[in-house]
Amino acid sequence: MENQYQYFKRDISWLSFNYRVLLEAEDDTLPLYERINFISIYSSNLEEFYKIRVADHKAIATGAAQSDEETVQSTIELVDAINLEVNRQMEDRIRIYEQKILPALKKNHIIFYQSRNVEPFHRDFVRRFFREEIFPFLQPVPVSKDKVISFLRDNRLYLAVRLFPKGKEVTREKVDKETREEGDKGESPCQLSPQYFVMKQPYSKVPRFIELPKVGNNYYLMFIEDIIKANLDVIFPGYDVDSSYCIKISRDADILIDDAANTSEIIEQVKTKVKKRKIGDVCRFVYDRAMPQDFLDYLIDAFHIDRRELVPGDKHLNLEDLRHLPNPNPNIHPIRKPQPMKLTCLNERESIFQYVEKKDLLLHYPYHSFEHFIHFLYEAVHEPTVREIMVTQYRVAENSAVINTLIAAAQNGKKVTVFVELKARFDEENNLTTAEMMKASGINIIYSIPKLKVHAKVALVLRRDKEDKKLTSYAYISTGNFNEKTATLYADSGLFTCNPIIVNDLHNLFRTLRGKENPVFHRLLVARFNLIPELNRLIDHEIQLARKGKEGRIILKMNALQDPTMIDRLYEASQAGVEIDLIVRGICCLIPGQEYSRNIRVTRIVDTFLEHARIWYFGNGGNPKLFLGSPDWMRRNLYRRIEAITPILDPDAKQELIDMLSIQLSDKRKACFVDENLHNCWKSAHPQKEKVRSQYTFYEYLKEKLE
Repeated sequence: MENQYQYFKRDISWLSFNYRVLLEAEDDTLPLYERINFISIYSSNLEEFYKIRVADHKAIATGAAQSDEETVQSTIELVDAINLEVNRQMEDRIRIYEQKILPALKKNHIIFYQSRNVEPFHRDFVRRFFREEIFPFLQPVPVSKDKVISFLRDNRLYLAVRLFPKGKEVTREKVDKETREEGDKGESPCQLSPQYFVMKQPYSKVPRFIELPKVGNNYYLMFIEDIIKANLDVIFPGYDVDSSYCIKISRDADILIDDAANTSEIIEQVKTKVKKRKIGDVCRFVYDRAMPQDFLDYLIDAFHIDRRELVPGDKHLNLEDLRHLPNPNPNIHPIRKPQPMKLTCLNERESIFQYVEKKDLLLHYPYHSFEHFIHFLYEAVHEPTVREIMVTQYRVAENSAVINTLIAAAQNGKKVTVFVELKARFDEENNLTTAEMMKASGINIIYSIPKLKVHAKVALVLRRDKEDKKLTSYAYISTGNFNEKTATLYADSGLFTCNPIIVNDLHNLFRTLRGKENPVFHRLLVARFNLIPELNRLIDHEIQLARKGKEGRIILKMNALQDPTMIDRLYEASQAGVEIDLIVRGICCLIPGQEYSRNIRVTRIVDTFLEHARIWYFGNGGNPKLFLGSPDWMRRNLYRRIEAITPILDPDAKQELIDMLSIQLSDKRKACFVDENLHNCWKSAHPQKEKVRSQYTFYEYLKEKLE
């Protein structure tokens, strides 16, 4: 039977989210360099998208991989649709950059040269800087159709140059004309044989952006590639330079770990396969769209590029580097972000243990300081009755205070167990290095589980007295990683509780990570065990309420909604009359605005911090049930990962989350509705004038609670 429901394509939905990120660069109420940073984020997101998602699709399209969801033909059509949407977005990216950002920089006395042409008063400086700082690091490599001399490295910027031996007066028009004529004759004119070279930009030696001398009130910046273009005659003294354009390659970065492997095999695979990431198959060839077709054709043939991998770009590629753009004007101030607050009830002299024994504690990062969690671990190090500490680690910060505190605990005689997920994409090496360091310090390390990723963000502190009698122990369940760096960038929530049932459930979860089978969880919801049945019961209850004429209400906040089975349940609830609000930052495959989704609204919030929390609200006939934890509603989270969600039992903590959701739903400055065409529709005709900007409003809300 054909499904009556429809869904957005996952990757097209993600592109809609990334476009919303780009729109932040257009908001002239934001500080200028914050807008520039959003172009960087947009570009970085797109790079990773091609290296993972599009690379996977290309593998299916070429028969190198198989999929239960897509055929070869549907995959080819999907990649075409992706490239079409990316090209459309590129037009807007160019417009925003050239018509919004560059004039705003100029208005603030920053002249950002966009070509090799500079003012006369800078020519000597550019020439001298090139000769002294750049030229020694350039290595032009000839390009030939006969054999590949140069390997294009992943995500590195190259300058492709076409030139002719000096003494032969050749123009572009003549090349094009005679190339066409000789094509008819089947022969080539020997006097018109161009030569091609590529040069890798020396980023490790010279910055991407060069500050030029200030003139009057104006500051000047220039791309390194434009300086190189202005001095090609120095590099190729015996040639006439015809033209030069930037190119780059994106390579498949998705390393496949054998799910059937045991722990030691997983470790060896990580060590081996991570090194191959930089030499993966080409999934995208990006080029300056101003490049003539015959120039592009030559490069395609020389580097054996599949034409389906071609993605036209702007004259300046790799704009993720804009996050490093210098700000030479001291009058341009950075954004004033909300500074993390320390709870007065949890200053360094107070015991978090004693506080949590009386009352559950809910923290919200980055509004609250992550130092409170460090303080919690530090207290566990020095509390004599603490016998054991258990923590999961998915993405580990470098030089991590969390890790250092756990090492101190092990050295202080505590039993410390850390589960380290080695299959956390792009963090495999760092996680493995950190795990080996912890293991050498006496910490018991549990590595990745075959066929599963462990995505739960949980910590457990167990206490016993001298007679080995159990004392009050503490559980911590979070929506974010134990990573002090991302805790300043991502908006997450975490709960401290000493509820004995939740503590015991969490202890069972760690036993499961050690290999115990058939665990029983009474309050904690754990993916692959009791999560889906409980979600179905919660949704069924709201449906029953609505069908009885009572209020059925669901609010779901998450990063991604993709699982068709759970989307169908929401469609069913909508048809029954349940009012549903979805606050979904990224992928959302549910289509609003249909007859079967008429009671569902999809809100997307993009602002200073990355919305990362997963909070679920079920009305329950006026006695709401709220949950907090790690999973999104994607197939991988619900069926192929270990995820943990805790119910919120404390009335004050419950109300705090209800207020958070209410504030986010009332946001009319940074919140959009996602419509049935995947458009980001502003909730207000004039979003910049609206007062409720949820991240800042919620910060003030939390700040008032301190007073």
